[in-house]
Amino acid sequence: MDVKGVQGSINFDGEWITITKKQIGQQERQFRVRAVDITGTRLKPGTRLFHGYVQFVLPGSAPATESKALLAGGRPPQSDPHSLSIPRSSTDAAEKLVAAVEQARG
Repeated sequence: MDVKGVQGSINFDGEWITITKKQIGQQERQFRVRAVDITGTRLKPGTRLFHGYVQFVLPGSAPATESKALLAGGRPPQSDPHSLSIPRSSTDAAEKLVAAVEQARG
């Protein structure tokens, strides 16, 4: 199951979540998390004006705060390894991915 995000993607194989990010001028980075290790998920759907995001919350860490800057549109910062901005066109796929992760968490 794949979700194409803004400057990255999320892949879920039923057990592992892999978030791949590629910032302009930097090398591609991957972050892997097991679905059973996640304590929560957050999904903000994308709109016509702003991108949304998918975020995974891990034990012992607070969710990254949403940026209040006008161009950020209420998303976590790009530096947060456990979230990814998504365009409006990827919202349906992101909803399915979050539902699959929640089911895998048990």
